[in-house]
Amino acid sequence: MAMTDSTGSTWRYRWAHRQNERRLRTFHAADEAWRRRDDELRRLRTLAASFHGSAEAGVGLPMELAPGEVVFWTLPAAQLVEVRHTAVLPAPELTVEPDPPELRPRRPEGVRAVDAGLAVLTNRRLVLLGGRGRRDWAYGRMTGLSHDPGAPVTLLQVLDRRRTSGLMVPTGAVADFRFKLTLAFADAIEQRAAVVAQLDELIEEHAAARPVRPAIATPRQARLAAFVGPRAVAVGAALALIVPAMLFESDPPGRTGGSELAAAATPAATPTPTPLVIAPAVRVEPTAAPKPRHTTPAPTSSRAPRPAVVERRCGAPANPFGYDFCGGSRVRKPARGVCDWFDCVPRFWSGRGWLVQCRDGTVSLTGGQRDSCAGHRGYRRTVWS
Repeated sequence: MAMTDSTGSTWRYRWAHRQNERRLRTFHAADEAWRRRDDELRRLRTLAASFHGSAEAGVGLPMELAPGEVVFWTLPAAQLVEVRHTAVLPAPELTVEPDPPELRPRRPEGVRAVDAGLAVLTNRRLVLLGGRGRRDWAYGRMTGLSHDPGAPVTLLQVLDRRRTSGLMVPTGAVADFRFKLTLAFADAIEQRAAVVAQLDELIEEHAAARPVRPAIATPRQARLAAFVGPRAVAVGAALALIVPAMLFESDPPGRTGGSELAAAATPAATPTPTPLVIAPAVRVEPTAAPKPRHTTPAPTSSRAPRPAVVERRCGAPANPFGYDFCGGSRVRKPARGVCDWFDCVPRFWSGRGWLVQCRDGTVSLTGGQRDSCAGHRGYRRTVWS
């Protein structure tokens, strides 16, 4: 026996069943993606806190390690690439990318491969042991670093070399290579804690965005449109417009023939035949409807005030850039006029990081750094866009 609701219908139960299945499929897909990212962030957090390389990993390598130098990572299938034209790379940053973009196994335009061999990543330098010799990039002399967003290429600039060069690695090893290069560079400048703090913040933001299980749809929430379908609703609306138009064309109000025929067909009320006086037909010309007058309503003293639009800032000062303390994306490259609206610290533009507010109310570009807001009572919160 089929279940019915209080009206005796079963289509409402079928609608609720379909809605619940669709909502659960969407929720499970979003929850699975959230769990994968959460596991990856926590793996990177553990790696950033506990991984410090190994001196034993350098045994058997065709290179000599310096005292205190340890090996972080090796890859036997790396290519040495060079840039044909002169390029100026941005300064190295301690930025973690837990979700790297989709990369194509191709070289960018203007980049050529000149050698291939074994790549070795240590806490002091990046080395390529190729067939034509050895190429070193020491972190202490590094002035520029750039990860290509569309290709598995990382370019580096150092003080003792004029030509910009770097490595091209297989796409499956890109995420591991870039993260461990960030750790190695952080160790070289003694900023490992900044990487750990950045990952802690990413984990906290990700935990706040966890998908919520959807509410259960009930048969009472079904509407008639769900039963007849959107196509039937559209057909019904079209018929509602067409039928009155057809009736108007078949018997327009200006014609009087129908009423005359009805009067002629009506029998006389008295048995005595009397001559019928038929008034001549008068043709009624359609006249244009009078245009409505536009009258200005009298002003009233009790006019309701318009509600004011409240801008979402969460305590941030009013600014034309949309910066607030509510949430969103980190501001790594603030607008040039930011110091006209916020109280910037001295030497604001020399900071390396994202926009944060210090405990004394000033803003600084030292987000993610170990000494964030140093001299301004410490870090308070992040500025978002």
